[in-house]
Amino acid sequence: MATPNKPLAGLKVIELGSLIAGPFAARICAEFGAEVIKVESPDGGDPLRKWRKLYEGTSLWWFVQARNKQSLTLNLKHPDGLAVLKKLLSEADILIENFRPGVLEKLGLSWEVLHALNPKLVMVRLSGFGQSGPMKEQPGFGAVGESMGGLRYITGFADRPPVRTGISIGDSIAALWAVIGALMALRQREVNGGLGQVVDVALYEAIFAMMESMLPEFDVMGFIRERSGNIMPGITPSSIHTSADGKHIQIGANGDAIFKRFMQAIGRDDLANDPTLASNDGRDARRDELYGVIDRWANSLPLTEVEALLKQAEVPASRIYSVEDMVSDPQFLAREMLLSAQLPDGKPFKMPGIVPKLSATPGDVQWIGPELGEHNHSILSALGYSEEQIAALKQDGAL
Repeated sequence: MATPNKPLAGLKVIELGSLIAGPFAARICAEFGAEVIKVESPDGGDPLRKWRKLYEGTSLWWFVQARNKQSLTLNLKHPDGLAVLKKLLSEADILIENFRPGVLEKLGLSWEVLHALNPKLVMVRLSGFGQSGPMKEQPGFGAVGESMGGLRYITGFADRPPVRTGISIGDSIAALWAVIGALMALRQREVNGGLGQVVDVALYEAIFAMMESMLPEFDVMGFIRERSGNIMPGITPSSIHTSADGKHIQIGANGDAIFKRFMQAIGRDDLANDPTLASNDGRDARRDELYGVIDRWANSLPLTEVEALLKQAEVPASRIYSVEDMVSDPQFLAREMLLSAQLPDGKPFKMPGIVPKLSATPGDVQWIGPELGEHNHSILSALGYSEEQIAALKQDGAL
């Protein structure tokens, strides 16, 4: 069921695991043409099917996270279920799994076994702490990776405990690294040797890799970056401000020329022409003063007037969007970021569009997340199982 004329057409991806990181990585592959077979337990399947808001018993998130995937139920504790999985993996290009390290090995599916079974297989492994090190066997969700990787420590206000973002950002970032690693491994396989390899993604490392200059600043200067609320220390001005009608807007005027235009636009030529504010280091030294100026200006006007002036002055800015803002926004609509689909009962609903945008071979959505085991028959038939064999697998509890 691979989609022709897509960049990943012809690739077969087997997804093991559940919830967020591994399934999100596989979703990206599916959106760009790979044939993705999601292997689920017959006993309820991926727990994400029941997470957050449910529509007639199924998570609305599921319909997005599992779009373009086929659902195959296998009891991996049953020898016949395991045999089906091995047959799938023998002809697959990528395996994506996010079990705790050691789980696949206990099933007899170590890398050594899989590599011997299919030397071209790329094995993508997502876990809390990676496949090595003293913490490798500990459980670790995205929230733990965000905490250990440094994100939580710097998020929030200095006089309050650390806070989280409103989504599972750690899992999602790890998923992006997983896809990057898989594509690198495929490139290596196709151009420089012909063999697969392991892509090992740890959730805490996926976050740590995003921490910009945190490590060298500590190592060279002993500087520990702390929580700073809505401002970005060392990059000024860049913060959230409140308009006269109580709306919030992010203003990023930290470029030298942008800052000058901004100050001129709000009637502060004195600051626009102040040589000590001509570069970022000078502005950052006076950030409290500058933020006070911007706060007072923003608070004197309704949001629409603030936005209009910033647009005219070509200052990067955006109101803080709610999802209600997004669904009617011309930019979201023009970029096809609000796709229309139908729930199983025919009810229309919107789902996020495809990222990134490819000019010649764009991704798309062929179908929403499937019912549990919806593709059992078609997948097993394609593997060469007869009707009688499929019925026996079901009868014996392997499916």
